[in-house]
Amino acid sequence: MEQVTIFGRASCGFCMRARQLCEINDLPYRYVDMVEEGISKEDLSKTIGKPVHTVPQIFVGQEHVGGFDHFSEYLARAGTTAS
Repeated sequence: MEQVTIFGRASCGFCMRARQLCEINDLPYRYVDMVEEGISKEDLSKTIGKPVHTVPQIFVGQEHVGGFDHFSEYLARAGTTAS
């Protein structure tokens, strides 16, 4: 699987769970702390092409998957065992 990029915040439980899913499934990932990097939801909205209201926002390679629930479903469809 291509590298997973997780845009999130340290205080976000779903962001932490997304990171854990990557670690459990031995997936290469990069976590981007939006506060530390100065990235706003509006910035992500411009990249994704639609409004962003929640975090995390997760990409697999260049493909925007969505939030934690969408990512979990994506992994299930991809045949990843631990979710």
